[in-house]
Amino acid sequence: MKVNKIVTLNIFLLLIIVFLTSCKKNNQSDSSGVLNVYNAGSYIDPITLKMFERDSGIKVVYDTFNSNEDLYVKLVQKDDAYDLICPSDYMIERLIKEDRLAKIDYKNIPNMKGVEKSLLNPAYDKENLYTVPYFWGTMGIIQNTSIIKDKIDSWSDFWNPKYKGKIIMYNSQRDSIAIALKYLGYSMNSKNLKELEAAKEALIKQKPLVYAYLTDDARDMMVQGEAGLCVMYSGDALLMMNQNPDLKYIFPKEGTNIWTDAWCIPKKAHNKKAAEEFINYMLKPEIASINAAWCEGYTSPVAEVKNLLPKEITDSYVAYPDIKNLPPLEAYTDLGDFVKVYDNIWTEVIATMK
Repeated sequence: MKVNKIVTLNIFLLLIIVFLTSCKKNNQSDSSGVLNVYNAGSYIDPITLKMFERDSGIKVVYDTFNSNEDLYVKLVQKDDAYDLICPSDYMIERLIKEDRLAKIDYKNIPNMKGVEKSLLNPAYDKENLYTVPYFWGTMGIIQNTSIIKDKIDSWSDFWNPKYKGKIIMYNSQRDSIAIALKYLGYSMNSKNLKELEAAKEALIKQKPLVYAYLTDDARDMMVQGEAGLCVMYSGDALLMMNQNPDLKYIFPKEGTNIWTDAWCIPKKAHNKKAAEEFINYMLKPEIASINAAWCEGYTSPVAEVKNLLPKEITDSYVAYPDIKNLPPLEAYTDLGDFVKVYDNIWTEVIATMK
């Protein structure tokens, strides 16, 4: 997710070429009207929205959410508010189970052929009926090597008394509980009550060591050198590392989360055809590369994008890691009604923070 973006020369030139040679004109669109899109904040290059509007004649109304849970609440409250949404894997699984998504007509998305084959038929959409991948990445550790000079390679470092007051934990129920579970050697998707009780106790025990529980604000604090360790997603990590060379991204040896965000169409969308046209447009290698340059650390699902991006991005072990050589990676799954247990655990952990 980007706010200050310097577009490198080759991407800038590519942008000019796309503007000059775009084959679609406003009066040639297959769809019409308005497309209501719901996505995470700062998670798309605004220029690509303008380009789509210009090439399709469709007006994009772009709304943003802070979390998958916020998206879910909004969708339940008004299930026809959006034509296109971009949730994460475990939330997609829940929406499919609850029959809240429309099946995508892939005949309207010919650019799907350019998506990495390894991202098709994911666990959350095994028959590939409802989703098109948008970005993927990992969760890991950011270390400020000027503050903590020791070798950091484990979630257990977040429980090391030596780093008291230098730790930022992620202010997220699912992520923090998952980290505690993995630290203890359990699955990030555990439904074992004993394991979850142990994770809760670990988080409560950790509290005196923690400087702050943050999400987006952790990026600036780490860049400014206000803490030594934090939990961060890969996309934000690369941006931070570019701003502060003392920062390092680490895949903890116990393993970590691998995530995918994907485009989905709500079942009661008003403009499904426009949503499919937009998805297809965002899968064009030229457009996807512009967007991936903006969302610099997030990994594009479009195979050809890697040939169009600056070398400093494609060579990054953060944005384009060699998965075969990483510690175990685990995707979040939908917890179903068991989410209430996680809610209760987090409520107890939060209560000890006061």
